[in-house]
Amino acid sequence: MIDLHMHTVYSDGDKTVAEILKMCEERKLEYISITDHDTCKQYDDEALKNNKIFSGKIIKGSELHAVFQNRNIEILAYNIDTNIINNWCQKYYSSEKLKKQQTICYQRLLDICNNHGLIYNESKIRKPKTESEYIERAIYEEVIAHSENHKILGEFANSFGLFFRKGLANPESSYFMNHVEFRPKYKEVIEIIHKAGGKAFLAHPFEYKFENTIKFIDDLRKEIELDGIECFHPSSVNDDKKDILVEYARKNNLYISGGSDYHGEPKPDIQIGIGRGNLNISKEIVQEWLIVK
Repeated sequence: MIDLHMHTVYSDGDKTVAEILKMCEERKLEYISITDHDTCKQYDDEALKNNKIFSGKIIKGSELHAVFQNRNIEILAYNIDTNIINNWCQKYYSSEKLKKQQTICYQRLLDICNNHGLIYNESKIRKPKTESEYIERAIYEEVIAHSENHKILGEFANSFGLFFRKGLANPESSYFMNHVEFRPKYKEVIEIIHKAGGKAFLAHPFEYKFENTIKFIDDLRKEIELDGIECFHPSSVNDDKKDILVEYARKNNLYISGGSDYHGEPKPDIQIGIGRGNLNISKEIVQEWLIVK
């Protein structure tokens, strides 16, 4: 069993690198990749530099935000030169820029909440634990604590993930946050991954809630080709979605990857290796492209 998609305190997860490695060892995973958002600093962590915890193979990876057709997407990068990725990430995600982005997004979302008549107590909005954490999640937690907001939010009251994907990141929604101004273009992201000697995979295609997911993938590939698709993910295990993605990848000579997208408490229903209990990714699906060191 493998898991090539998980997050630590170096982005928006709540576990240290050492804690992640211990959990992976306990689950007896064979291949893993710690894919923190917009950074590879996790690979400079002492627990990874001098790994004495996890006995399986570690693939150096990252999950990079990108913009295409005014939509936020994520690209998973594997087998990368982490120094090249870290240096490039400073262009968009330096400490100073992340703090500024949090300030802008904080006020922008409060304005959106006010426009929708949502009730909240600003003094109870928790401060983000890190500069890379979504301030939007902290605001959502306070808004959702008021039961009178649930009717206004409708389906968005079900989860932050749904609120983010179909609301905040959706240019057709009245909740649209316009994060795109902070993100690099899709083509640039693919190019830097390849410059770093890596392979670029579209992360969790069905997570974005597109009206036509396959058409969106086709459009992406017309601009610049992907190396693969993350076919195995908690968002694709039901309703034949995984099979749709695998068939598409095979038909178009794209590689296949998969992972749990583990974050810890921010996504409490997701567990390493097994997702919501039915992931169980076999190493055979990725051995054709994996380079292990």
